Amino acid sequence: MLVTFYNSVHTLRMDLGMVTEYVGLQHFREILTSDDVFWKAARNSLVWGVVAPLVDLPLALTLALLLHARVPLARVFRTVWFTPVLMSYPVVGVIWLWVYNYDWGLANLALRALGLGDYAQAWLASPATALPALILVTTWMFAGFNMVVLLAALAAIPAEYLEAAVVDGAAGWRRVLHIVIPLLRPTLVNLAILDFIGKMKQFALVWVMTRGGPMWGTETVATYVVKRAFEWKTLDLGYPSAIAVIWFSIIFGLSVGLMRTLQRREVLEF
Repeated sequence: MLVTFYNSVHTLRMDLGMVTEYVGLQHFREILTSDDVFWKAARNSLVWGVVAPLVDLPLALTLALLLHARVPLARVFRTVWFTPVLMSYPVVGVIWLWVYNYDWGLANLALRALGLGDYAQAWLASPATALPALILVTTWMFAGFNMVVLLAALAAIPAEYLEAAVVDGAAGWRRVLHIVIPLLRPTLVNLAILDFIGKMKQFALVWVMTRGGPMWGTETVATYVVKRAFEWKTLDLGYPSAIAVIWFSIIFGLSVGLMRTLQRREVLEF
C-alpha cells in the first residue's frame, strides 16, 4: 500500500527500464478534471455499493427469519442458499454468462415460457441492463452469507425477550419490526458496511462477464486500474496508482461516515 502511495506521485516509465520521475499531484489533477472514464467507473462502483446492500440485507433477513421459524426442509434450504458463497468469482461468472445467454439462457427461456418473450434480451449487451444484471449476480452470491450471520444473531436473542413481546401483544411482523430488528441492529450495521466495501471493490466478476462493457456500462474502478496499468500499453504505473489512492480514500471516508451514521450510540442512564 505504501508503494502505491509512493507511485501515485511519480511517473514510472516501464519502456525505459522503470525510470521514475516525481510529478507531485499531476496524476490526481488529471484524474479528477479530465478523466471521463474514471468518473463513469466511479459512478458504477458507487451505484453497486449503494444498491446491492439495499437488496442483499432485506433478502438475507427474510431468509434468516424463515429458517429461524423452522420452515419445512429448513436444513436443505440453508445449504442451498449458502452454496453460492463457496464458489469463486470465475465460476459464478461463467454460470451466469450461461443464464444471461440470449438464445438458450435460463433467464430468457423463463420469460418465453411465461409468455413474456418480448422482454427477452441480451442482458449483458445493453448499458441499461448490464449493471443491474451483475448486481443481481452478487446478490445471489452473497445473500446466503448474510443469511447465515443473521441466523446466528437471531439464535443469540434471549428467548425471554420474544416471550415477553408475545405476552404484551406483539406477534408476527410487529414482533419482528419492534423487537427482532432493533436487537439485530449491530449485526445489520456491520453487514451493511462490509457489503458496501466489498461491492465498491468489484473486479473479478466484471472481468469474467463483461470486462467493463458495453460502453463502460459495467466498468468499475478496479477494472479501470488494471486496464490502465497492464492493458492499455501506457507503460506508466503512476497514473493507475493515483486512481487506486483516490478510490482507497473514497472508500475509507464513506465507510467511516456510514459507520458513524448507522451505529447508534446507546446512552447509559443511571
